[in-house]
Amino acid sequence: MTTVEDFHADHDDWPWNPPRPGRATFHYLILVTEGELRHDVDHVTRTVAPGQWLWVRPGHVQCWHDPGTARGPFILFEPDALRPGTARELAPLIAHDAPAVLTPHPDDAPWLAQTAFQLLDEHRALGRRPLAAHHALRCSLLEVLLLRLANSPGVAQAPVTAGNTSSANNADARHPGVMPVYERFLDALELHHRELHRVDDYARLLGCSVRTLSRAAQAAAGTGARQVIDQRRLLEARRLLGHARWTARAVADHLGFTDTANFGRFFRQHTGLAPAAYAARQATPDP
Repeated sequence: MTTVEDFHADHDDWPWNPPRPGRATFHYLILVTEGELRHDVDHVTRTVAPGQWLWVRPGHVQCWHDPGTARGPFILFEPDALRPGTARELAPLIAHDAPAVLTPHPDDAPWLAQTAFQLLDEHRALGRRPLAAHHALRCSLLEVLLLRLANSPGVAQAPVTAGNTSSANNADARHPGVMPVYERFLDALELHHRELHRVDDYARLLGCSVRTLSRAAQAAAGTGARQVIDQRRLLEARRLLGHARWTARAVADHLGFTDTANFGRFFRQHTGLAPAAYAARQATPDP
């Protein structure tokens, strides 16, 4: 637990001089209280204004920009910091494809900020009270903060991979049971995107028909289940080429493509660039 300004002061030449991408292993949660924070999450630059929260989840590739005048509390926590029941309640916002920038309702914003600063104060109060109480207070304040953030009007309550967000908001009403199927599909995809690449693979794994899975994806995300699978594979390819500096051949093998040429065609079709050209572009920092 720190602040954006303290983190900047403690890391004068890293990670923003020059900006270097890295893969998150913790949850990064930042409230911007002053200024404006720019931050890349999976190669997309997000702009976070005062009152908004940035949430980078484990597995995301992130890249810092110089925070400049941005101020605010900065919380890092491991996935197992949350109790199982709390983690279940927070599942939509912990999800891999949940929004990176969150805008809570104005009525909730001051209370969220107050809880964040209480957590910061408790973190800095090591030695003020018994260690067990100190740890319990930090965990409790973190859970209170996340639960309130997750349930604030205006903060997305369910992950949407692509397409029309209004479709996702009304999916349950139009197709009862759609969102549970789609959420289970996303969970399975996160675990198996390296080895399972067909819609019928996931339908069989989930115990439903291809038609049911396709309807769930269309209703929840506004796109076909195959497109959801392709986008997850593409995201992993971009991460490995851009951050880890893997070769196209290594990425093709890792993601289950039959050969490098097949992967190259897939990547060009979705990005307009050859894998090597994309990797070269990511390796060149912006001026």
